[in-house]
Amino acid sequence: MTKIISLVNQKGGVGKTTTSINLSAALGKLGKKVLIIDMDPQSNATTGLGLNSNDFKNDIYELITGKCDVKKAIKKTKFHNLSIIPATINLAGVDVEFVKKMLEDKEFQQNMQLKLKLEEIKDNYDYIIIDCQPSLGLGTMNALVASDSVIIPVQCEFFALEGITQLLNSIIMVQSSMNPNLRIEGVLLTMLDGRTNIGLEVIEEIRKYFKDKVFNTIIPRLVRLVEAPSHGKPINEYDPTSRATEAYHNLAKEVVSRDGN
Repeated sequence: MTKIISLVNQKGGVGKTTTSINLSAALGKLGKKVLIIDMDPQSNATTGLGLNSNDFKNDIYELITGKCDVKKAIKKTKFHNLSIIPATINLAGVDVEFVKKMLEDKEFQQNMQLKLKLEEIKDNYDYIIIDCQPSLGLGTMNALVASDSVIIPVQCEFFALEGITQLLNSIIMVQSSMNPNLRIEGVLLTMLDGRTNIGLEVIEEIRKYFKDKVFNTIIPRLVRLVEAPSHGKPINEYDPTSRATEAYHNLAKEVVSRDGN
């Protein structure tokens, strides 16, 4: 059965895109068929997999505004078992487009468009990973409504919990009104610098706050992990022996094991 997971945190720079790319690639290496959806107009997940966002006519914006078929929006990557629905800067205009559609059609459901489009193809994949932009706007709401669960990346730095309450309130709102089955898959600790005490203090604080929802895997802060997207590769292709490769492999195994597989 397909699982749809959104990577969500309205704070920027917490590792959403890094995790979307590398978790997807690690799941692919485990033999899972994966589709990653780039829901950020900065299109970093797209370029991080070696694709040029300027090369696509059909992207996530065209899809959720009803201008293209979902199968036309899916692009295969050169990585094992991994496809993507890319993003372009056009996605920044989706709020305006949806307002226009609501004025034209009173029954238009602006938060349901991604879910409706994915119904046609979701059974072709084991996992669909949605890389959300750092906001709680329409794109992220569409992702939450379409998802079975969310992963919340939290950096091991001061102010790590800043804004988390607002995010949790948004998840509760979606659960109560549009997607009662949505759950928190897990909280992922990222960017750990083991040389500092603050990182260890944040880990303790996050585990106290979220308890068993926190993944055992912690993603380290490593130069190689930062370099990989500029080469258009996930870390397991860029540096197969990196500690980050091992970490994302372990995270993928945790995600799969939570599904009882």
